[in-house]
Amino acid sequence: MAGDVLTRSDLGDIRLVKRGKVRDVYEVDGKLLIVASDRMSAFDVVMDDPIPDKGRILTAISIFWFRKLSSVIENHLISSDLSEYPEACRRYASQLEGRSMLVQKTRPLPVECIVRGYLSGSGWQEYLQTGAVCGIGLPKALRESDKLPSPIFTPSTKAEDGMHDENIRFERAAEILGERTAEEVRRISLRIYELGRDLAADKGIIVADTKFEFGQKDDRLILIDEVLTPDSSRFWPADDYRPGGPQKSFDKQFLRDYLTRINWPKKPPPPRLPADIIEKTREKYLDALTRLTGKGL
Repeated sequence: MAGDVLTRSDLGDIRLVKRGKVRDVYEVDGKLLIVASDRMSAFDVVMDDPIPDKGRILTAISIFWFRKLSSVIENHLISSDLSEYPEACRRYASQLEGRSMLVQKTRPLPVECIVRGYLSGSGWQEYLQTGAVCGIGLPKALRESDKLPSPIFTPSTKAEDGMHDENIRFERAAEILGERTAEEVRRISLRIYELGRDLAADKGIIVADTKFEFGQKDDRLILIDEVLTPDSSRFWPADDYRPGGPQKSFDKQFLRDYLTRINWPKKPPPPRLPADIIEKTREKYLDALTRLTGKGL
């Protein structure tokens, strides 16, 4: 049974910093409060129909990974326990419980750090055209969804709302971030992808690719945003993996495939989602949570 749906948070006089595709970000007592709504985006368009419990699922998965990866890199999580939040937040418990994180403020890097272990999505399309992904040459005759010889770091720009991210070469990322920072985020991104990939593999999940975001605080690099969730990653069931075409998934690819089948032009306005598509999408996200953490909601 799906729980309560939160499409849009409203925390009264607590200052709203940003309302993203999925997350609403507030500032309170010099910290940030991230609220994961049940909004669903696909092809950079927010659907009119939310996915029940999605925000709770994404929050639980991110907290799981932040704790698992904390020995490798510092992250921005302070607490997800409402009793440890500033007093001003307590009255909004019904909106915050299970779907929010109190985090450190950082200076987010203007580059998204993508790691690919398998050839899929925009990487597959670029490979078909050039035989490379973000300037990284790959072996000939690879098939869609093939495992790569080793994971590759393929950064992208951060697009404004309504725009599409653009894959860039590492050299361009180094121009934006500086050589030293670019080298550091590449090294750490590959390291935490490999750790996440191996842990997920033990749970029957292939992490085909994923996106990390980093911020800086006092010259320290900090892992921020969400980590290894079905929104930021391609999760495939290992027992159904068949290279040579698209894969079954635990992520939003199921919804993307539906939107492609109905020939939606991938721009606003979004179509209404049938009840069965909403419920199956929720089930896939929940399955990912249960497999990874051993716990449901």
